[in-house]
Amino acid sequence: DVYGHGRSEELVGEALGGMREEVTVATKLGYDFYNNPQAGHGELPKEMNREYLEEAFEKSLDRLGLERVDVLQLHNANVEEMDADVLEFLDEVREEGRADAVGLALGPSIGWLAEGDLAIEEEFDSVQLVWNLLEQEVGNHFLETIERTGSTTSLIPRVPHSSGLLNEQVTPETELGEGDHRAYRPDEWYESGWEKLEALRFLERAEQGSADRSSGEEPREREGERTMGQASLQWLLYHDEVATVTPTFRTRGDIDEWAAASEVPPLTDEEYERVRALYADDFGIERDDGMDALRSSVGGEDIEAAGLEKESAGS
Repeated sequence: DVYGHGRSEELVGEALGGMREEVTVATKLGYDFYNNPQAGHGELPKEMNREYLEEAFEKSLDRLGLERVDVLQLHNANVEEMDADVLEFLDEVREEGRADAVGLALGPSIGWLAEGDLAIEEEFDSVQLVWNLLEQEVGNHFLETIERTGSTTSLIPRVPHSSGLLNEQVTPETELGEGDHRAYRPDEWYESGWEKLEALRFLERAEQGSADRSSGEEPREREGERTMGQASLQWLLYHDEVATVTPTFRTRGDIDEWAAASEVPPLTDEEYERVRALYADDFGIERDDGMDALRSSVGGEDIEAAGLEKESAGS
């Protein structure tokens, strides 16, 4: 609900028209933009208490012009904020039919292992997280948590194109403006990322029946076209635990390409294993990519417990 101080929900409501049953609608609650001014990309104060969430949810439904949403998510709630009252609120809106499913959207940035683990253990319907071909640790960790606990929680990856790298909207010639959130990535991330992208070109299929000769595949095994941006989405959809993917779009062309991604050939087991091997070897790049920390609200204890070689960036 915070995007545009509710304006995004108004636009979605206007766009739905008579197509409500054909569209899955999700929203997020938790940032108090009603009583606080927006300051650039700065994080607004959160209000993760039952009274505020109830009131904010009703306002969201009004802006959307709906009586229910398909998915209601807590927006960047940390472990301490997901107390008994908040969990009870989520249970009630689901039982009352005002939300078909409830979830947790992790952020800002990447990390928050303790929060995702808690949501999975509490059987939230979904956890939204930053996860893509170039940033796999957090997603892989939650896959392990789901397997370990036997939870039915689904994962909803965001930033699937790694801030414009994997769909090639950020190239060595791109100048990111001061207000562009992608500029918050370190230069080293993009410089190493372009090299990693080249190592992943085998996922791209430019024409019917094309073959990746470097892997010895025959054309009949690679039928169908698939852009790099679509392959990035299909890599995520390879995981059964992924319910859907939320890509960023800036143009009508983006919308058309991402919507068509579910119709392109899925990754083969061989392609998936090849990606796994590349990632395990850091794509053969022996230098720092500038992304050596994960966000944590518990002083990095969750990162250490997961056995990840990352620093804690704090909350």
